Amino acid sequence: MSRLKKSILWKRRYSHEIDKATGVRSDQTIILTGKNTPKYYPQPLRRIHFYAAERDKHLIFITNNFELSAATIAKLYKMRWKIELFFKWIKQNLRIKTFFGYNENALKTQVWIAVCTYLIVAIIRKEQKILQPMSEILQVLGILQFEKRPISELFMAFDSDNQKGDDANSLPLFNL
Repeated sequence: MSRLKKSILWKRRYSHEIDKATGVRSDQTIILTGKNTPKYYPQPLRRIHFYAAERDKHLIFITNNFELSAATIAKLYKMRWKIELFFKWIKQNLRIKTFFGYNENALKTQVWIAVCTYLIVAIIRKEQKILQPMSEILQVLGILQFEKRPISELFMAFDSDNQKGDDANSLPLFNL
């Protein structure tokens, strides 16, 4: 299932009955009619026009699934978007750069370890009343992971280093 691009050429074969109360505006069986499209994909597809009232937006989906209802397909697309946002959050916050394994168990294990680490750091941040953002805390812990000092001291030391200014490690351009 995906969104139908406006540039795709198609022709309607059948229109199916719909329930407009679900937000579905049309449910059609179509065939693609582009230059080489019938040769590469001759099977009929399903075109669903859905109106999302909460966003005041018309969405058009194309799928090869003829078994599910049109409203169910629209809900699946909405859930798919939430999954995409969840993975975006994972990439931004959990710092998983690469996966160490590619089977289902390896992926789940690595994601759960990252989630647990994030939650532990969030709990520590709240209990220690650390004001830095989570991304900064995770960065400090990554840099100073082998320090044998309490976490609160790590952040005091990190703050005093930063108070020297961003130019503390740079050479002066002009001696004024």
